[in-house]
Amino acid sequence: MSLREYIRKRNFGLTKEPKGGGKSKTSEARRFVIQKHDASRLHYDFRLELDGTLKSWAVPKGVPFKKGDRRLAVQVEDHPLDYAGFEGIIPEGQYGGGTVMVWDQGTYQALSNHPLKDLEKGKLHFALAGTKLKGEWTLVRIKDEDKQWLLLKSGEDLTPITKKRDDESVLSARTMAQIASIRDAMWESNRKPARLTAKGRNPPRPAVKFIEPMKAKLVAEPPGHGDWFYELKFDGFRALAYKDGKRTQLLSRNNKDLGARFPEIVKAIQGLSVSKAVLDGEVVALDDAGRSSFQLLQGSDIDATRPPIVYYIFDLLSEGSTDIRNKGLAARKKRLASLLAQTSEPLRLSANIEGNPHDLLKKVKSMGLEGIIGKRAESTYEAGVRSGAWIKLKCLNEQEFVIGGYTPPQGARKHFGALLVGYFDRKDFQFAGKVGTGFSAKLLGTLHRQFAKLETPACPFKNLPEKRGGRWSQNVTPAEMKRCTWIKPALVCQVKFSEWTRDGKLRHPVFLGLRDDKDARRVVREMPE
Repeated sequence: MSLREYIRKRNFGLTKEPKGGGKSKTSEARRFVIQKHDASRLHYDFRLELDGTLKSWAVPKGVPFKKGDRRLAVQVEDHPLDYAGFEGIIPEGQYGGGTVMVWDQGTYQALSNHPLKDLEKGKLHFALAGTKLKGEWTLVRIKDEDKQWLLLKSGEDLTPITKKRDDESVLSARTMAQIASIRDAMWESNRKPARLTAKGRNPPRPAVKFIEPMKAKLVAEPPGHGDWFYELKFDGFRALAYKDGKRTQLLSRNNKDLGARFPEIVKAIQGLSVSKAVLDGEVVALDDAGRSSFQLLQGSDIDATRPPIVYYIFDLLSEGSTDIRNKGLAARKKRLASLLAQTSEPLRLSANIEGNPHDLLKKVKSMGLEGIIGKRAESTYEAGVRSGAWIKLKCLNEQEFVIGGYTPPQGARKHFGALLVGYFDRKDFQFAGKVGTGFSAKLLGTLHRQFAKLETPACPFKNLPEKRGGRWSQNVTPAEMKRCTWIKPALVCQVKFSEWTRDGKLRHPVFLGLRDDKDARRVVREMPE
């Protein structure tokens, strides 16, 4: 039994989640609770009282009702026993930020003599006696997967509940929308709403004046003259951190909250020895060799044992009450280095790397890195602008694309064969190629479920099918188009590839992951100058 991971992820000065406590049941009928949780993704948190804590799993698709049906259940950190009565709002910027409903609760009985040992061995059979759920289920750990389990329906079938009942709390009889509408409310186990701690309804996060990050221009060759700094190009999420007293936010380049996803970064920013500041950097996940990996970053959402997460900070936009964007980069980085001198993980200074840029590119390529960023030493911070004062030099080809459809699966593969991706050229959505590698079996299923919500009967690509010299292009022929499933061009993904072909298609593309930090309409083909 340990609540160390639970406590580490939370700032109890900001969230009303319980700190711990509560007495364990001494009878065989222990407590269970299922909480519907609208965080970065809607899912159900399934919790069983055992060994003095609530053993917990995130179940993305909810509990199965038909005998033999199964649902993926990802084990997360143990929760305190009094979490069983928590319903309300976890503030955005905190771990799991979003709306929490007590979807069902009651008692359960383990159908074995040693439930804790059975759970440690990877299989627990139990019977629930709740308000919505009554019957038998089994938790089975997936072989060779420490945190991934299956929740199986055992015993008799259970009649599925109605859509209305699914959106109703057994604690307060409120819907998810009603719970979300009162930002500071929390309903205790006596079903009476607690008094609001602030008048009126609070916004989901403290308002800040959002600064769109400065952009780097892709170039083919480094500049031949001028005073330039060079830094490593990281493969993660661009993020601006805002600190104002006790309030801290971490926002993506398109003004989406990242704090709930990376609470350790928010906590570290709060600890900086400055009352107010705005910082610019990149959130990355590190592989075993210490390199940033976008694929690892994508897989870090639910699993508690995720890879090391680091915030590489490369610019300081304001310090205290002083906006310093009009000062030269050299002066800003000097003040940034001083601010970060006494900090530790997960905050890191993105330091300048010395040397000839041609030699630096060779070096980073040999290390399997994407490239370098060049910045004029005296450049001011031009928010939202790609002026050429910042440049990016790539030794690996990688950029965002928008998914417009997929081909049917072949052989042993399930869900889909290859993605059809493209980019926007003004208002026209242009086909760029098919991406058929880079997917795990789990990812295929996850993506396919997202695609189902965006299906459309018409091909969204302006240039499909293509005809060249009187013959149909071999990229996607009219016959193959009839077998494709089309989706609205709304999902942005990251793809690496060897090069562009002469006819403007991707050669050897590999899927790296989805990303929601860039709007689909702003995805264009990156052309070096």
